[in-house]
Amino acid sequence: MNRFWMAGILAEELEEISHDPKSLSQPGFWVVLGTFEGEWTFARFNKTSKSEFPIDEEPLQLSEWSSNLDHKQYLDYVKSARDEIAAGTFYQVNACRILSAKIISGGISTIFPRILRDNPAPYAGVLQLPEIEIVSASPERFTSIREGVITTSPIKGTSADGKFAEKDAAENLMIVDLMRNDLGRVCETGSIKTPRLNAVEAHPGLYHLVSDVQGILRKDLSLGKVIETLMPPGSVSGAPKSSALKMIKKWEGRRGPYCGVFGWAENGNCELAVGIRTFWRDGEFLRFGTGAGITWGSDPESEWQETELKARRLISIASGR
Repeated sequence: MNRFWMAGILAEELEEISHDPKSLSQPGFWVVLGTFEGEWTFARFNKTSKSEFPIDEEPLQLSEWSSNLDHKQYLDYVKSARDEIAAGTFYQVNACRILSAKIISGGISTIFPRILRDNPAPYAGVLQLPEIEIVSASPERFTSIREGVITTSPIKGTSADGKFAEKDAAENLMIVDLMRNDLGRVCETGSIKTPRLNAVEAHPGLYHLVSDVQGILRKDLSLGKVIETLMPPGSVSGAPKSSALKMIKKWEGRRGPYCGVFGWAENGNCELAVGIRTFWRDGEFLRFGTGAGITWGSDPESEWQETELKARRLISIASGR
């Protein structure tokens, strides 16, 4: 079965699959999937409609979940990140871990109706292609492009009760600066603005600090070139991005679809989410990533608890509890 669903848009009748960002210059409705490492899949569908998500698979059954970094390993990761911050290597890094459960039976798309009911998210979506299955409950916009205006909305700062520490606001500001710099590579000089800064948004089970950065795209850049230039998303890498990526590779290895991008593009416009709060099939395993932004003010145990908070609700939904 080949299909895509996001925000009421159902795409069916797969026409072609490409791995070349230049494909987005061709007309039609394209689904976009980019890994954190910058590997791309573009799927063009012939038919789109407004529809509720259809259910037609056997319910999912999973084994117990495990983490690629255990409690001690993750605390060591955070401590190492703080050492690098003290040394001036970077100011902030997003430290993540991957949870895994073996798929006993059923299809992973059957998680999605429970997500829509119990954990609604603005960029919730499903993608099913040959050898690719994604179920996302992402709350975060990577890029929205409408008539040449680009908007990105980084999330930094997570709280269970809507109260945020000074560290959260400072971290959000760091990422806003990073995204302003990133957009500066693809936008007209002087067009970048920040219409929203450190706004509190309520999401199921937690609160986030969210900002908007906006600019006017240069007319000489294709959509494919724009999204290539901005990858990976700044909110899930760090600042400066190049130094943070080295730390991430050392401790985490490969993230895959987690912290990549997921969404659609059509005739120069697009709606792309950051690939967080996202499940994906990896052979006979279901994967799910969770992470926290690390600054000098981070407490290792508190950051571990933040990764637990972010994962708890959706892992429970996937496990049918």
